[in-house]
Amino acid sequence: MKLILFGPPGAGKGTQAEFLSQTFSIPSISTGAIIRNAIREKTPMGIAAEKYIDEGQLVPDEVVIEIVKERISEDDCKNGYILDGFPRTLNQAVALKNMGEKIDHVIDLEVSDEDLIKRLSGRRECKSCGAPYHIKYNPPKVDGVCDKCGGTLISREDDDPETVRKRLVVYHKQTEPLKEFYKKEGLLRIVKGQEELADTKKEVLKALEVGK
Repeated sequence: MKLILFGPPGAGKGTQAEFLSQTFSIPSISTGAIIRNAIREKTPMGIAAEKYIDEGQLVPDEVVIEIVKERISEDDCKNGYILDGFPRTLNQAVALKNMGEKIDHVIDLEVSDEDLIKRLSGRRECKSCGAPYHIKYNPPKVDGVCDKCGGTLISREDDDPETVRKRLVVYHKQTEPLKEFYKKEGLLRIVKGQEELADTKKEVLKALEVGK
């Protein structure tokens, strides 16, 4: 199964992607996590991407497309994958289609801007492995410590309220047109983000026609 998860910053894409990855035993591919790791490691791509992210802008299409193309060619993607945060523009969507990738479903997680700004203030990420958490919706077993690797949990700089507002403007302008693109392809499944994480999981499975 090949899935795409998209939605505004803070909608819960990372958490749902991890859940679906475990459910279907296919890898979750987060372009955001790959880019943030490159920034931490100060790679040439990371340095180039950092200035865009600091301003709440999207990383240029050509950079992200190459990242995804390389990643989905790896062996662990042979039986499917989940794309979290890609495509984010029509250009990226067309590029993915031109790669010959047959996508099964596209899940659009919808949450209001006001709720997103509130949500993001509680979001945390493992400094070591990048695993996503939320102090209310998806807390770690031990406060401030990653369940997976024991790393320290930190707040992301791009979760600052002013940066979030900029990111939402960019999202609505450049990413929402993807709804129409995938609607025409017959792949779009809209899921309303719920207050409780478990309820959102149920809605996602229902949208994939594998849950009740």
